[in-house]
Amino acid sequence: MTAIPGLWAVIPAGGSGTRLWPISRRHSPKFLHDLTGSGQSLLRETWGRLSPLVGDRIIVVTGAAHEDAVRRQLPMLGYDAVVAEPSPRDSMPAIGLAAAILERRDPEAVLGSFAADHVVRDTDAFHRAVTEAAALARRGELVTIGVEPTEPSTAFGYVRLGESLGVDEAPSARRVEEFVEKPDRETATRYLTTGEYRWNAGMFVVGATTLLELLAVDHADMVDSLRIIAADPRRMRDLWPSLQKIAIDHAVAEPAAAAGRVAVVPASFGWDDVGDFASLTRLVAESTALPGITAIGPEDDVIAIDSTAMVATGGRLVALIGVDDLVVVDTQDALLITRPDRAQDVKKVVEMLTAQNRTELT
Repeated sequence: MTAIPGLWAVIPAGGSGTRLWPISRRHSPKFLHDLTGSGQSLLRETWGRLSPLVGDRIIVVTGAAHEDAVRRQLPMLGYDAVVAEPSPRDSMPAIGLAAAILERRDPEAVLGSFAADHVVRDTDAFHRAVTEAAALARRGELVTIGVEPTEPSTAFGYVRLGESLGVDEAPSARRVEEFVEKPDRETATRYLTTGEYRWNAGMFVVGATTLLELLAVDHADMVDSLRIIAADPRRMRDLWPSLQKIAIDHAVAEPAAAAGRVAVVPASFGWDDVGDFASLTRLVAESTALPGITAIGPEDDVIAIDSTAMVATGGRLVALIGVDDLVVVDTQDALLITRPDRAQDVKKVVEMLTAQNRTELT
């Protein structure tokens, strides 16, 4: 794979992955973990599939609490390639700051934003999709990569496909009709039946200046602050807290789509956001030798008799007898037992612990 000229990879590495508690915590979020048994953390895997596209043109935006861990996991990156945000402000300020930094370095720079904690199985297909997206971005488009849905998921937003754009360098490209919030099961099933919808995986490719111009339509003050911080990082501490907490979808993608400014490259490359234990079970099930058991950690730490479960071990023996369809996560200070169909509710435990001021467990 030849690197794409002028393309920079921006890796937002934030969030705490509350649906994967107690594996993922505020101090050690899921992107720092090897959750799939690959031998690498999700962050390292993300760097590995992006570096052939961009070489060393990579910026990681992460929380100040995780800066040292990110640098340890990616020692090949230069000092300026890791940007630490003082507090989480959602995806738009993080990606916007990277855009402002890149704009100062190269006014023609194109950035691709790809989360640090996602899984992609077919790297070649991913590279082809990004190549098409970069060609569209150079034409002034805000581009999202729409992932072909494999089930009527209610955990993801959707992108509705419009007309073909007829661009030779991006033959798959379509106009985005609209972004749709997470639907209920009946609606999601209808979306798949039409064939007109793709999952919104939160992957965006766009010119750095174009992104800031689109953001300035409704958030001019944020753009001013981001450009000031990019010019003088010492201003981060006093300006960052004033930035609105908002996702890039709401700040830019949805209004730009309504104005006919967003393109989509539909693609299928085995994508998963590893959003909960049900998702994680599907990802690692094929690599487990124990009948009926999906193991994260040493399989010798699990004894299962007439049982089916996903088990994440923390150094102690876990024995299961005559139980089915469980998720068991054992760590040094917390034990989680649930079912895959309740995986989305794990975040409620974190919310309760926070309300009880037991943040040392979150």
